[in-house]
Amino acid sequence: MIMRAIDGLNEIVGRIVAVVAIVFAAIIIFDVVMRYAFSEPTRWAFDVSKQLFGFYFVLLGGYALRHGAHVKVDILTEKFGPGARRIVDLLGYVIFFFPFAWVFLTRSWEFAARSWAQGEVTYGAIQMPVYPLKMAMCVAAGLLLLQGVSEVLKIALGRGEAARDT
Repeated sequence: MIMRAIDGLNEIVGRIVAVVAIVFAAIIIFDVVMRYAFSEPTRWAFDVSKQLFGFYFVLLGGYALRHGAHVKVDILTEKFGPGARRIVDLLGYVIFFFPFAWVFLTRSWEFAARSWAQGEVTYGAIQMPVYPLKMAMCVAAGLLLLQGVSEVLKIALGRGEAARDT
C-alpha cells in the first residue's frame, strides 16, 4: 500500500513536470523567432527558461529512481546471485542513498528558507524570485527520499531490481 502510494505520487509529479519541458522549449523557440525573425529579443525568456529547466531537472529525481533511470554501477554485483544482490542493494541504500537524501533534504530546506526570508531574486534582465526554485529542491529531496523508502521496501519484499533479474 505505502509503496503504491509513493510510486503513484512520484509518477504524478513526473508526468506533470514533463509538461514543463514543453513549456520551456516553447519559450526558447519563441525567443529565437523573436530574435532572428523580428529582431526583437525578449528580456525575460532566458531567465524564465533557465528557471523552468531547474524545476524540470530537480523534480524528476524521484520519478527517475522509480523507473530505474539512474546510474548504477553493477560491475561487481552482476556476478552475484539474487540474494547477494538484494543485500548489496539494501546496504547501498542504507549506507549511501539515505544519508545523501537526508543531507539533501535538510540543506535544501535551510537554503530555501533563507532565500524565502530574504525575498531573493535573480540579477538578470528581469528580477524573478529565486525561492520557488530553491523550495522545489526541498520538495525534490523529499520525493527522492520517499521513493528510496519505496525501493527499499520492494527489495526487502523481493520485488526490487535484484529480484526481477532472476
